[in-house]
Amino acid sequence: QVHLVESGGGLVQAGGSLRLSCAASGITFSDYSMAWFRQAPGKEREFVARVSRSGGYRIYADSVKGRFTISRDNAMHTVLLQMNSLKPEDTAVYYCAADKSTVVTAELSTSWGTYDYWGQGTQVTVSS
Repeated sequence: QVHLVESGGGLVQAGGSLRLSCAASGITFSDYSMAWFRQAPGKEREFVARVSRSGGYRIYADSVKGRFTISRDNAMHTVLLQMNSLKPEDTAVYYCAADKSTVVTAELSTSWGTYDYWGQGTQVTVSS
């Protein structure tokens, strides 16, 4: 059974930092590209960042570029999201996702429908 378990969310002031972690089990972790999405109240789930199987290729949403960093540790079966310079508009539930696609376009890599497995999410709240 596949499990993706997020942790590290919480309440932080604007300008602060948080690091989210996602622990994966039940999959061959290195076979999957991993991503973070987020969903704010009343809004659609949106792409945040994605990292390739080896960790060598990363893409980011424009809204987080330069502030967030995605990374992975294949030995530990974890994917991290370091979030710096947080803004109130970053407030959302953050979800970890896994994609086994071997070939994916840039458009598909940012689409939530591409992903095979999802975690339950962790709340991030940024106060102004």
